[in-house]
Amino acid sequence: MTRHEPATAQPSTAVRRDARQKVTGEARYAVDRTPPGCLHACPVPAAVARGRVTAVHADEILQRPGVHAVLTHENAPRLGDADDPTLALLQEDRVPHRGWFVAVVVADTPENARAAADVLRIDYAPSEHDVRLSADHPRLYTPEKANGGHPAVRERGDFDTAFAASPVRIDATYTMGALHNHPMEPHAATAWWDDDGLTVYDSSQGATTVRDVLARLFRLPQQKVTVVSAYVGGGFGSKGTPRPPAVLAAMAARHTGRPVRLALPRRYLPATVGHRAPTIQRVRIGAAADGTIAALAHDVVTQTSTVKEFVEQAAVPARTMYTSPHSRTTHRVVALDVPTPSWMRAPGEASGMYALEAAMDELAETVGVDPVELRLRNEPDTEPDSGKPFSSRGLAACLRDGARRFGWADRDPRPGVRRDGDVLAGTGVAAATYPVLLSPCRASAHAAPDGRFVVRVDATDIGTGARTVLAQIAAEALGAPLDSVRVELGSSRLPDAPVAGGSSGTASWGWAVHKACATLRATLAADPGRPLPPEGITVEADTQEEAGRTSPYARHAFGAHFAEVRVDTVTGEVRVSRLLGVYAVGRVLNARTARSQFIGGMTMGLGMALTEHSTMDLVFGDFRERDLASYHVPACADVPDIEAHWVDEHDPHLNPMGSKGIGEIGIVGTAAAIANAVHHACGVRLRDLPLTPDRLLPLLTARAPTP
Repeated sequence: MTRHEPATAQPSTAVRRDARQKVTGEARYAVDRTPPGCLHACPVPAAVARGRVTAVHADEILQRPGVHAVLTHENAPRLGDADDPTLALLQEDRVPHRGWFVAVVVADTPENARAAADVLRIDYAPSEHDVRLSADHPRLYTPEKANGGHPAVRERGDFDTAFAASPVRIDATYTMGALHNHPMEPHAATAWWDDDGLTVYDSSQGATTVRDVLARLFRLPQQKVTVVSAYVGGGFGSKGTPRPPAVLAAMAARHTGRPVRLALPRRYLPATVGHRAPTIQRVRIGAAADGTIAALAHDVVTQTSTVKEFVEQAAVPARTMYTSPHSRTTHRVVALDVPTPSWMRAPGEASGMYALEAAMDELAETVGVDPVELRLRNEPDTEPDSGKPFSSRGLAACLRDGARRFGWADRDPRPGVRRDGDVLAGTGVAAATYPVLLSPCRASAHAAPDGRFVVRVDATDIGTGARTVLAQIAAEALGAPLDSVRVELGSSRLPDAPVAGGSSGTASWGWAVHKACATLRATLAADPGRPLPPEGITVEADTQEEAGRTSPYARHAFGAHFAEVRVDTVTGEVRVSRLLGVYAVGRVLNARTARSQFIGGMTMGLGMALTEHSTMDLVFGDFRERDLASYHVPACADVPDIEAHWVDEHDPHLNPMGSKGIGEIGIVGTAAAIANAVHHACGVRLRDLPLTPDRLLPLLTARAPTP
């Protein structure tokens, strides 16, 4: 075996290892495998907003050519206890919301399955439904916890007294409707049963988690379930928990005795795979005349479903961002007859920082302080709510570097003064933050006699570049050339790993990989003259202990966003002409993949600000925008000039790599920066996202001077 010199940092611009496979079509996704005898399934969504199924006329459908089965609550396999009630599918006649799956048609082709599902007659006993969120809903309640385990309510000092005594007071309410993830690859699964148990190819952000859930649902030992998520076409959180396709495909395969493939039509995603819940957010800031904050309150009203409680933790960032001796942050929620909300890129932070950073802009204008300077003026020495010291806090560096790169010093602070004909231009800034998260993980590292290494971990690469970065981490820990390391991931037959979510993938998987490789390197170095056995040497690592430690530090990534917009005063259309993000995220392990993640997040933030929204039909009880023709995600023409940079940040209190998560912070604060820029451009403040022409134009018309 070849021995290597001590480790040095691996190239931070290493090319993505899966690039060729993806552009040539070699990468295989969840429904790119068709086992012999494979059938195709199509689910049937409920056509009422609330009620019960009274009859399913399956006999009519079973007479159609190619149809093999119709699964309903009357004949579907019985499932075990589901920790997630959204997966208790076809177990009872209850319809909790429109779009809930009430049947599955299985046929010989996808076309026959869809055609039969479209005409399946189902009778319902509908009930009255309630899908309207309001700040004064009579059934609002305060939950015990919000998403992530955060206490729903936190108080410090005496906010009411301090706010009333403040010479400057901001009191504003910001709203945003539901948002949907819409990954390029819709949710899908292929499943079959054999003597070895259940095998599922699933479009998921975590094969280990899907395996564990399926094992419980079908009452199987974990070793009897194999889940493969080798390539995933995006998820943004919607694939972070097991979803109906894996469960329904497995049920249909058991019922028919044949492999079954199920791919959800895009129009079914809004009702079945989670979404960012709409929020009504009231932010109150009491400050001195120079803008120093004395009192801060962030009160969030949101919704969940009657199936499962999910509370968007939108008020949590306010507990971290700025000095505030007196603080109150609260969440209230109402259970409506709507689909269950779930994770969408930066849940909580994306929503909450929009409101907080817009309110900070309003404060800056009120006190006449530059928005960048206002944020610097309110930098806390320690994390406000916990009192913990920050492991590192690069927000000030991001703001200063971003201001320099953006040319912020040349900005005229007066709104509505930059005009070119009918077009007004303006600039805005907002801060960003995201917590450093870590989960237990296992990994193995194998040394072969020919000098090559194989690292195995059940991580999932959802397009972030995990294959590449994990190879870099392994090579550095081994002190070996990058091209000598192969990484295997995306199968539950590999060492257990947490989901790709919470910007914690690299930290969680990478720590386990680093530990395994460092152990292997030490093992090889202990007896350098001894040849390896023909089968090589394998070591395993588990970071349960490391992940379970409570850090004495508050660990967060930070960033700053700067936006320039052009507002057409005739049409109300907003165009982003420049968008800049600067981040403090510890050590950046790969500049190529990091920049891609930052820019992707910023682009989603642009969509959140200007184009993306899902509206609830109050009569029919479902989302109106159910495809990419009506749910407008940004296109290339919407982001002509977008840049991402980062500051050097050494933080020894994180993990062996010194890295913080980068997948989500790009979206946090982007919408606020754009909204603040729109206000600067035209002098009107629209507090409801998205800033579409139909909402903005009436304000522009009202403000326009009379000829």
